[in-house]
Amino acid sequence: MSSADLFVIGSSGLKGYRAQMGAISENIANAGTPNYNRRTVTLAESGLSAQSDPLSVPRANFGGSEIVGVNRANDPYLDATTRLTGSALGNASSRLKWLTDIETSISDDSRGVGGSLATLYSGITKLAASPADPSLRTNVIYGVQQVVSAFQQSASSLQQTQTSMAATAQSDATLVNDSLTELARINASLLRSQPGTSNQAQLLDSRDAELAIISQKLNVNISFGPIGSAIVDYNGTSLLLGQTVATVSTTQNANGTLNLLLNGSATATPADGSLGGTFQSATIASQRMASLDTLAVQFATDINGWHTQGFTDAGTAGGSLVSVGTTAASLATVITSTSQIAAKSASGVLNGNLLNIASIRGPASVEQGWTALVVAHGNILNTVTQEQSASQTRDDNARAARDQVSGVDLDVEAADLIRTQQAYQACARVIQAARDTIDSILRIT
Repeated sequence: MSSADLFVIGSSGLKGYRAQMGAISENIANAGTPNYNRRTVTLAESGLSAQSDPLSVPRANFGGSEIVGVNRANDPYLDATTRLTGSALGNASSRLKWLTDIETSISDDSRGVGGSLATLYSGITKLAASPADPSLRTNVIYGVQQVVSAFQQSASSLQQTQTSMAATAQSDATLVNDSLTELARINASLLRSQPGTSNQAQLLDSRDAELAIISQKLNVNISFGPIGSAIVDYNGTSLLLGQTVATVSTTQNANGTLNLLLNGSATATPADGSLGGTFQSATIASQRMASLDTLAVQFATDINGWHTQGFTDAGTAGGSLVSVGTTAASLATVITSTSQIAAKSASGVLNGNLLNIASIRGPASVEQGWTALVVAHGNILNTVTQEQSASQTRDDNARAARDQVSGVDLDVEAADLIRTQQAYQACARVIQAARDTIDSILRIT
């Protein structure tokens, strides 16, 4: 081994360990960055010869070391698992949010439909005990107004929730489109990148980050090309192939349900991801609105049917208390005066019709229908709450498993940094030894 070999060994070592320290520094700087994969620099013995004198005696040559490449610490299986659990969590979280909003819309507190109905019927029962009391009569009219207001408020709140669902669905579709566009750019950049370089590793990290966003929003099928380029399909239709991108959008039907479109054409309803959760919740919201409308019409029919059987103090037949079209929002109060209350029965009993209020409070009454609606939604919400909790646990476990392979451990990085620094210093000493050797030879001659 000549002094020239020492220079080559030392300088190549300095270059290699400098690259390793750069990778370690990058790992430490990105310890908390989502979707970042730990970097390592691989070194190998160089095959290059250090001999440049054609007249020298043949001998063993030492080429030092060379950088083989920059490696990403990742496991494709764990990455795919994380995308799947992220999609399931996005779906469950979306449904939990919207179903909670729907529950708020059909709130069963004292001002809700159920509470207002109970107050109205209680007021009618109290009036039956003193049918001429003007304050009790006023309370009955107020009770009717409260029931109408409760139906209208629930309908308005459900409508607002459906509007928010449509806006959120389109926002999620826009995010999917943005990620697809970015993936197309990354695919183009991967074609120009050198394998095993820091630039390629960064591109692959960016690719995985965009894929995580898309899979969290929509249940897509993901595969990869030979250079790591992403290929994304949905329901058998290509969303991304090379640099060709499809456009995702949503529309809302008259009943509040949603449609998914690819390049303007209708496609299958999402089954997973936050978009899937929003679509499923929109269907439930539509069902709740339909049930609310049915109950409002039934309330108008029942309460008017009961009231028109009675007679006012003046002896005229009772008129309608409320009016309604086909929706809860169209429900309105008709009665305006306490003198219009038909308290008497056809036989002339002063409180006869008031006592007959029990006839519209049976098993098939609006009260029972409202209770069944609230209970049914509460059961679904409870199930989704448990599902979201389980999905969160599965996603946390999947990410923890991925981080064990791809994540950055600061203690490990600190130990690697010390080791690499010591190796770097050792290479510097090799160069120093070679220089001292050359200086000594020159001083002899």
